[in-house]
Amino acid sequence: MPIVQDDVLNALRQCYDPEIPVNIVDLGLIYDVRFDEAPEGQQDVTVDMTLTAQGCPEHVNISAQVKSRVEQLPGVRNANVNVVWEPPWTPERLTPEARKQLGIE
Repeated sequence: MPIVQDDVLNALRQCYDPEIPVNIVDLGLIYDVRFDEAPEGQQDVTVDMTLTAQGCPEHVNISAQVKSRVEQLPGVRNANVNVVWEPPWTPERLTPEARKQLGIE
């Protein structure tokens, strides 16, 4: 059975920016997840994501975490991670859970 967006997002809830104690999904860093069929019933997955700041020194590590987590899902052949800057990330992208964790609300 092919994986779906919720499967990817659930896996990515295990990825964190080391400077912020909230997972990257609840931070609102994941912009898009796309699937392409691959041979033998597998899928290639592309994740478009951003970071909280363009100069984030952890961008390589966070991207590697995302790629690794997605490629661990059953049926995924390859994962590609695109770091994008449009639209820019803002705190409005935080989920209610993230706001609570960070003490914003």
